[in-house]
Amino acid sequence: MEKSTLKHPFPPLYTPDSRVLILGSFPSPRSREEAFFYAHPQNRFWRVLASLFDENVPRSIEEKRALLLRNRVALWDTIESCEVAGASDASITGVAANDLRPILEAADIRAIFCNGAASKRWYDRLLREKLGRDAVQLPSTSPANAAWSLERLVEAWGERILPYLE
Repeated sequence: MEKSTLKHPFPPLYTPDSRVLILGSFPSPRSREEAFFYAHPQNRFWRVLASLFDENVPRSIEEKRALLLRNRVALWDTIESCEVAGASDASITGVAANDLRPILEAADIRAIFCNGAASKRWYDRLLREKLGRDAVQLPSTSPANAAWSLERLVEAWGERILPYLE
């Protein structure tokens, strides 16, 4: 598959009440098409969050937005633009990072989490020193991370995220 140079097509989601920031790497083709995060039906992100907060799995973008904001979760991606082949994080090159400062200045972000290794790798390379803040890597909710069951993901994410929301 040939690489394309792409720019992030939609804005972050946060409010001043947000307490945790979860960063993906870069939107998948399906997410770019739908103009919202984690749109691929096989990605377990929305199932993990619904389980953490004991809520129904959101279906529409409006329901997804409401779940995040109600539970004080901000959502964005580490990468602002890059060259990528399809949805493969491993193919990403030519990266420019998103500017996280507007979120960190507007919201009471107590912890930053990266959904998977690619997001964490790019965060550490391009943002950690600039922001002076560490991020915690969470196991990826991607279907490519088949070694992690939904139950294991919920447990690992809950142990790390929920203390910052109390």
